[in-house]
Amino acid sequence: MAKGGGWRPTLAVIDLDCIRHNVRLFVGLAGPGCEVMAVVKADGYGHGAVETARAALQAGATRLGVALVEEGEELREAGFREPIHLLFEPPPQAARRVVELSLTPTVYTRGFMRELSRAAGGRTAIPVHLKVDTGMHRVGVAPEDAPSVAEEISSTPGLFLEGVYTHLAMASEPGHPFNIRQGEIFAQVLRGMEERGLRVPIRHAAASGAAIALPQLRLDMIRLGIAMYGLLPGEAYRESLDLRPALSLRTRICHVARASAGEGISYGLRYRCARDAWIAVLPVGYADGLCRALSGRWEVLIEGKRYPQVGTICMDLCMVDLGDDRYEPGQEVTVIGGRGEEAVGVERMAADLGTINYEVVCDIGKRVPRHYLNRDQGPGSVRG
Repeated sequence: MAKGGGWRPTLAVIDLDCIRHNVRLFVGLAGPGCEVMAVVKADGYGHGAVETARAALQAGATRLGVALVEEGEELREAGFREPIHLLFEPPPQAARRVVELSLTPTVYTRGFMRELSRAAGGRTAIPVHLKVDTGMHRVGVAPEDAPSVAEEISSTPGLFLEGVYTHLAMASEPGHPFNIRQGEIFAQVLRGMEERGLRVPIRHAAASGAAIALPQLRLDMIRLGIAMYGLLPGEAYRESLDLRPALSLRTRICHVARASAGEGISYGLRYRCARDAWIAVLPVGYADGLCRALSGRWEVLIEGKRYPQVGTICMDLCMVDLGDDRYEPGQEVTVIGGRGEEAVGVERMAADLGTINYEVVCDIGKRVPRHYLNRDQGPGSVRG
């Protein structure tokens, strides 16, 4: 049986020491008095929420961030007791479950605020964070309304205004003037709250990129997302920190056959061999995260040597032209590289696809088992 609990040898390998290293970089960057939230939504950006959350907390993060109530529930069931932030409002009918799970919800509508108050009942006030839209125009209250909404939250039974925050639209470009504009608007919002006598304990605006480039926006907490996984918040950050990519996609050759010059490979016969060659078949395809749009444009690593992927990438399989080299079935192959394998890494794949690194790692399919390296490093924060 292959590692990971199945017969198929395709695995996403995650080095948890890389996660810890990256988190420690940002804990040091944030400095004393500034917390680090480890964002583990979307199953830890495809890396596995539970294991990456544990590694992040071991490295100094103090809070976790998710997008869905169900994601928070998974972490609670795994034994995490740290604050778990719900970064978007769920449907109002989910308020009771939010309270039952002791999640820290984001609030930006009065309807959800009322449902949370009802769900809290006679309990100790639950902490909430007010989201302010300073220009991204996605979710959040308008800046001019934020002080009055904050005041309303503070006077609503069962609720405690623990935090106020915003999100930057252009943080992938650290020099963009809109970052400064959003920071100024947020500062005005905070002043408006102070004028009403509101002292909000946790103010936050910076995710991975802004935490590096805009120290004035680190405030009381940073939200560490893509950089925690060793990936760049934007191309401009390439030389900023020693980020270590944690994930690689690996498989093993399942079949080898000889193809003659002129013969076609895979659906549509779009690739024809220029000479006699050995063709290796890999048990990985677009259902696993190797995008079909990469057909004939990607390479893999075998024993440190690069070989071209050829022909149309299939749902479950793809083919590699070995030329005159011959490997036997069972030979390990790196399809997407991690640390030290940038030639076929996530950043290059994102560039070739004209997308962002977030999408590449999130697209690695659920049927690909996650295998963890350096799993047992200290007691962590999980308690049964």
